[in-house]
Amino acid sequence: MTIENAAFERYRRSPNEKTTLLRLLFGTAIVVMCWMAATALVLFAGTYAYIVWRLPGPSTGRYMQDFLASPIGILSALTSFAGIWIGLWVAMRFVHGEPLAALFGVTRRIAGGDFLKGLVAVLITSLFSEILLYWLQPEIARGPIALSSWLLFLVPIALLAFLQTSSEEVLFRGYLLRALAYRFKSPLIWAVLPGLLFTSLHWNSASTLAINACVLVSIGAFALLLTLLVYVTGNLGAGFGAHVGNNLTGFLLISHQEGYNSFALLNARPLEGPGWTSLDAALIAAIGVVSTLLTMLLLLHRRSPLKVGTNKQGPR
Repeated sequence: MTIENAAFERYRRSPNEKTTLLRLLFGTAIVVMCWMAATALVLFAGTYAYIVWRLPGPSTGRYMQDFLASPIGILSALTSFAGIWIGLWVAMRFVHGEPLAALFGVTRRIAGGDFLKGLVAVLITSLFSEILLYWLQPEIARGPIALSSWLLFLVPIALLAFLQTSSEEVLFRGYLLRALAYRFKSPLIWAVLPGLLFTSLHWNSASTLAINACVLVSIGAFALLLTLLVYVTGNLGAGFGAHVGNNLTGFLLISHQEGYNSFALLNARPLEGPGWTSLDAALIAAIGVVSTLLTMLLLLHRRSPLKVGTNKQGPR
């Protein structure tokens, strides 16, 4: 498997002279503030509507937690990621003097073919990992959602999942990676730092230390794969597809977290629940890493029908 970086070299050289570390920090602060503002708006407005309109969901007296655990709360929480897109547009437009589309790739558009390949590859390997997880822990039950309701929410959830995952990709594998690669040659800076930041955001205080460790290992491996896809293609398309495929599996097919049970057809034993051993955690981490390696082979092996980066990447 040969990895070429010609497309990435064009991508890393594409920023203008305004891409300094100071401007990068300022732009990142703008993105974080817009994200926090959008999250606060969703939380407070959504909780108010949940109480006043008596929307369906749990009723424990902890209004904000009840709202977030409700079906409408889950969907509303995904909309908060629009704040990242807004913040990135502001940062690129007024801090760096570039169009937002410059983050997508040298062509300034998402590679649609690579998006589909990333999506298909992850759906295949997600099925493989779910089989192994079922072998490890066969406690899977039918979710509470009716099939007719699941079909009704299929498109809205897919769109909201794309909003969430694409915002994370354009921030961590686009804005931060591109700017750091422009200023630094070492991948320990432009690849590892955004990856560590992305991975650390998935810490769950409700889970045990062992489960958190296994989840972070799995997500860290997946983050490295997403970074490698940018390195090979010089475009965010494949990462967009792989990331949304990964999240759609948990949102709509088999949920491993109680917070996402509302719309999944099947509910597995929640990772934040009790009873998991250190051996279980190690096996879950191994399954995640193996699944990521298989995805890498599907997307990067020269004989794979899903090989990405086959289209020429040149100036638009």
